[in-house]
Amino acid sequence: MVSAASADWAARLATLYPAIGALPEGLRDDVLATQAQAVSVPAGTPLFDEGAPCQGFPLILDGEVRVARGSPGGRSIELYRVAPGEVCVASASCLFGQRSMVAHGVASQPTALVLLSPTGFDRWAAEPGFRHYVFGVFADRLADLMALTEAVAFQRLDQRLAAALLGQGPVRQTTHQQLADELGTVREIVTRLLKRFERAGWITLGRERIALRDAAALRQLAEGR
Repeated sequence: MVSAASADWAARLATLYPAIGALPEGLRDDVLATQAQAVSVPAGTPLFDEGAPCQGFPLILDGEVRVARGSPGGRSIELYRVAPGEVCVASASCLFGQRSMVAHGVASQPTALVLLSPTGFDRWAAEPGFRHYVFGVFADRLADLMALTEAVAFQRLDQRLAAALLGQGPVRQTTHQQLADELGTVREIVTRLLKRFERAGWITLGRERIALRDAAALRQLAEGR
């Protein structure tokens, strides 16, 4: 028998998540009645941690969850945010792969959600419609993460690299590895960016030397213009 509480979840979830509304009614209601719980938390509440087992699949009803990945030094970078009607791909990835969480999630504002147990998620994921929906969200999030990777690896680093090339005279004697060490990155990324600068006509690359051809363009880039 479906409780009044789970019946309310079903109605709200079916509106926010059409793939849930399209599930067979018996399967949907049984999972919500036996394999799900409603959770309401204030802003700032940790919901899951990196390296921890996945406790379930969150379905946001109200509020927002910030998903980020940390570093050993204590810094973190935001990967994405999950709003009502959206899917946390970090949780889905851990459930599909039966691995620990690769990111941490914190409620960025007062948040209400339904937490689907791993068993409940598996039962729903056995339905092609729901499974295809989750994988479709994976594709969208992957595009977002690729854009984020480009911003971190290229758009911000290229400004720092341009600044590093300035103020050293018309020719700088250095290796790509030395520049990478100076900027705290890897040689492959520095090489890729330098070749991009060369194609733009800003520099000429030689053996352990970089000749500046358009310092004004490099300065504009370094200043974020």
